[in-house]
Amino acid sequence: MQRKLFQLFAALLIVPAASVASPARQQAQTAPKTSRIAAITLTGTRKYTADQIAPAAGIKAGDVVSAEQLQSAADRLAALGIFSAVNYRYSSKGEGISLEFQLQEAHTVPLSFDDFPWFSDDEIAAAIRQQIGLFNGESPESGAMVDQIADVLDKLLATRHVKGELTHQLVAAPSGDGMMLQFHVDEPLRIQSLQFGDPLAAESERVKDRVSDIKGQPYSRFAIEVFENEQVRPLYASKGYLRANIGPPQPKMTGKPDDSARSNIDVVIPIAPGPVYSWNGVSWKGNTAISSATLDAVAGMKPGEAADGMKIEAVWRALQLEYGKRGYLDAKLDPQPDFDDATHRVSYRVNILEGAPYHMGEMVVTGLSPDAEKQLRHAWQLAQGQVFDNAYFEKLIGMLEKPRREIFGELPIHYTQCGHFLRPDTDHHTVDVLLDFK
Repeated sequence: MQRKLFQLFAALLIVPAASVASPARQQAQTAPKTSRIAAITLTGTRKYTADQIAPAAGIKAGDVVSAEQLQSAADRLAALGIFSAVNYRYSSKGEGISLEFQLQEAHTVPLSFDDFPWFSDDEIAAAIRQQIGLFNGESPESGAMVDQIADVLDKLLATRHVKGELTHQLVAAPSGDGMMLQFHVDEPLRIQSLQFGDPLAAESERVKDRVSDIKGQPYSRFAIEVFENEQVRPLYASKGYLRANIGPPQPKMTGKPDDSARSNIDVVIPIAPGPVYSWNGVSWKGNTAISSATLDAVAGMKPGEAADGMKIEAVWRALQLEYGKRGYLDAKLDPQPDFDDATHRVSYRVNILEGAPYHMGEMVVTGLSPDAEKQLRHAWQLAQGQVFDNAYFEKLIGMLEKPRREIFGELPIHYTQCGHFLRPDTDHHTVDVLLDFK
């Protein structure tokens, strides 16, 4: 979009400038070359204030600026990566101008410092915030702000004589909830010991058997947090400790902190288990295709029994499968817990968006001989137009992982994999099954 710069008029509001995404051109009219900024305001952002934006833009109230300098300020804001769009406009205000930045916030992600045992998260955040006024704990995935954060980390590492190469990459969070920007420094640090802040984890044979996944390995906070989520958290959830507070890991350097080659890391995983909760039932909302009594039966949990978090997660999966059997491929369940801390009971409110049921469309098969395809179609039990049973589809896909006599009979069938895909038609609520054999 072409950027335009507008001249000042004594009492008229200036038309908004366009996006900073393309070169600016000033209209060839007689106008003052510079103007004093009387005030700076923002629209389109709740995260930042004008006092924070001004240093990042390189201008402030009281500065005398040209149109080109205003455009450069907008360009600097756009380059940070925290805004997906940066526009500006200005209007006369007494002897100066009132400048308004019109901002659209970009997607940002949390930061993770994978192997920085020399510093706490608070110390790192404070160092970044001191140098980058717009830092709020998150960062864009790329852009000038990421480079600025890396510069701060390089200087911070230099204070501890750390010489490893600093890199960063976008990774999935260990909890599986969203993405994060992970910073990593290449230093030869290893985990010397792993300890737990609660007897249940410390004495668990299952957890002990998996400590070797961490102990003796290069120090990585990410790896430790994956271990917490895969080994420690399920242990507590299965015992009814639904609100256990686990981690973050606390590293302690041994040996010589300023000599990575002669240092190791002792790691403690703090754990505050909290109370054990019992199951107090579930209420359903939005279900019309399946009765509440049937949903209760599928859930299968009795009031008063221990609220096994792993079993509860299995309940939601079972309900999703139940809807899939009936063709409701778009069904979404939103379970929300209600904790009664006085009685240590938990109940759930589940809002269900069922959508419409799908019916069987076409089956498209590639990679098989005509005879083998005929056998497969004969074995397929869903007729065109019939309510689509996703559980049956999943079962058949499992059987097709390798050639089976119950499907292909005595035909000489050879394939190494069966690609499978569902192609839903959301307008007609049919679904085609695509199978590709290689």
